[in-house]
Amino acid sequence: MITAVDHVQLAAPPGSEDRLRAYYAGVLGMTEIPKPPALAARGGCWFQAGPVQLHLGIEAAFRPAIKAHPGLRVTDIETYAARLETRGATVTWDTDLPGHRRFYSYDPVGNRLEFLEPHV
Repeated sequence: MITAVDHVQLAAPPGSEDRLRAYYAGVLGMTEIPKPPALAARGGCWFQAGPVQLHLGIEAAFRPAIKAHPGLRVTDIETYAARLETRGATVTWDTDLPGHRRFYSYDPVGNRLEFLEPHV
């Protein structure tokens, strides 16, 4: 029986780790967590915020997905969107999901991220 999502892995091109760190830690406010040594040799980086983990793995023939994306639940979505915008990220609001406020943004290598907060 599945009980939880352990992590979501996104792909990234070789040599993009510094840009990923600047975005996921600096813009989103996540904490970089160490990869196990055997996996660290492959490149990429892992990030965590509370119980949420995003793993960025290096893919030689990287192409960002067009539709695939993680949906990240946030609190105080207006303030969080402003945080992203003041740090240079594009925020695109979407009103098509009933019961939620949400927006999309893209990391520096083109991965799409959805941020959402249910209406209270």
